[in-house]
Amino acid sequence: MPLKLIFREATEKDVSSIVKIIASDTLGKLREHYQDPLPEKYNKAFSIIDKDPSNELIVVEDENTSTIIGTLQLTFIQYLAYQGGLRAQIENVFVREGYRGEGIGKELFKWAIERAKEKNAHLVQLTSDKQRAKAIKFYENLGFKATHEGFKLHI
Repeated sequence: MPLKLIFREATEKDVSSIVKIIASDTLGKLREHYQDPLPEKYNKAFSIIDKDPSNELIVVEDENTSTIIGTLQLTFIQYLAYQGGLRAQIENVFVREGYRGEGIGKELFKWAIERAKEKNAHLVQLTSDKQRAKAIKFYENLGFKATHEGFKLHI
C-alpha cells in the first residue's frame, strides 16, 4: 500500500516518538538519551518550542499506520536586514529507520518550503554537519546552495 502522509504540528504525546527517531540516527546516537520513560528535559524543551510562535515542530505520519515517520523543526527569524525580512530555518530533519530512502525527506522539505512561502519568508536556510556527506548532497539536489561558511561555538 502506498504511503499516505499527514503533516501536522507535534503534540506533547509525540515527544517520545520524535526523540526515538532522532536517537536512531548515526550522530543522534552520540547525543541523545532515549529511554522509557523519557528524561524530563525533552518535555521541557517541547513546552518551550510549543509556546513560541516563531517555532513549528512538525511530524509526518503514515496515515495507514498512524506511525510518526519523520520530523523537522521550522523556526521563523524576523530581522531588520532585507528590509525587515523573515527567514525560515529548517532544523532537526529526521526520518524513521525503515522509511529512509522512500522520499519522506523530500516531502518534509517540500512541506517546509511551502510553509515558509505562506509566512512570506524570503529565504529558507539550514545547516548540516560536515560529516553528513549524503545529507549535503541531498540538500544540493533540492536546490540549496552552500553560500556561507557556518561557525559554532559549543559552550
